Amino acid sequence: MPEFATVAFAFEVRGVISQIIGYGGALLSLIACIHCAVQKPDAFSAVGTLSKGAWLGILVISLVLALLFGGYARLNLFALVAIAAALVYLLDVRSGIKDIGGSAY
Repeated sequence: MPEFATVAFAFEVRGVISQIIGYGGALLSLIACIHCAVQKPDAFSAVGTLSKGAWLGILVISLVLALLFGGYARLNLFALVAIAAALVYLLDVRSGIKDIGGSAY
């Protein structure tokens, strides 16, 4: 049978990893929101994706979910959805805007 201290340490490590992922997701969502806010609306139609308003709405909701459910609270499905939305924007839309020369960032 495992010792109590070992089990407690394992839960502590899991909690720290969960907080790192949660705060990292909130940071990703914040970066994505800022990037989306400073882009021209024409860049989104040139890439062939959702409009700037739609992406900004998705990313603001993503940021709120990441701040509410990630980091301090236990990492759960809402925080993971927020991280996924920010990653889709940063890896797909941002790179498309960058490829067409719509952003210096």
